[in-house]
Amino acid sequence: MENRTLKVPSAANDDGTPRKLGLFATLGSVLMAMLGVQSSKARERDFARGSPAAFIAIGVLLTIGFIVTLVLIVRLLLRNAGL
Repeated sequence: MENRTLKVPSAANDDGTPRKLGLFATLGSVLMAMLGVQSSKARERDFARGSPAAFIAIGVLLTIGFIVTLVLIVRLLLRNAGL
C-alpha cells in the first residue's frame, strides 16, 4: 500500500523569507476587511506577507466599483419610478 500525503505549501520560501500573498488571497483579505469580519490571524498574515501597494490598489478599485454599482442601482430605481 502506497503512503500518499498531501503536501501543504508552507508560508515561507526555501530561503526562509515569507511567501508573498497571491492575488486571490489579497482580494479576499480586502473584502473581509471591508466587511469588518477579518480575523486577527489573517490580519497578522497580511502584515507579514502582503504588499501595501497591492492592498491599497485593490481597496481603491473595490471602493470605486462599489460606488459605481450604487449609482447605477439608484439611477435604475429612479428611472423605473418615473422620476
